[in-house]
Amino acid sequence: MGEAWRRIVASGIVDRPNPRCGEQPSAGLREGIRLFNDGEFFECHEVLEDIWRAESDPLRYLYQGILQIGVGFHHLRNNNHRGAVSLLSSGIDKVRRFEPTCLSIDTSRLAEEAQRCLDDVVALGRERLREFDWSQVPTVHIEPTETAP
Repeated sequence: MGEAWRRIVASGIVDRPNPRCGEQPSAGLREGIRLFNDGEFFECHEVLEDIWRAESDPLRYLYQGILQIGVGFHHLRNNNHRGAVSLLSSGIDKVRRFEPTCLSIDTSRLAEEAQRCLDDVVALGRERLREFDWSQVPTVHIEPTETAP
């Protein structure tokens, strides 16, 4: 955990319920999630980084968490064990702060599924990283919005 993130966690700002979690995801967030779900992790990073940097609300850490999980899989694809472990760990920690759902995103499911992947990456180690089962990579689930009759 980086020093800046340690200070944010210590402040408690990300452990309080965020009233904005009840909002719908923006078009940009939806696009980043689409790219994540399509396995386009680098492109997902580019889209979500813009949203993350522009946001001043603590929701920015949810964006950053999804981004980091995606970058973790990008590192995994490039057989970078250390990068995969580091970014998956950081991203999972951030996404967990917004459980069980936020912006209609099933954050609990994303964190749980990404954690299973991280556990496998750690168990495989550097030497066997190419054996990772890519069918385990989670998708980000957005709950459908209710529409008025």
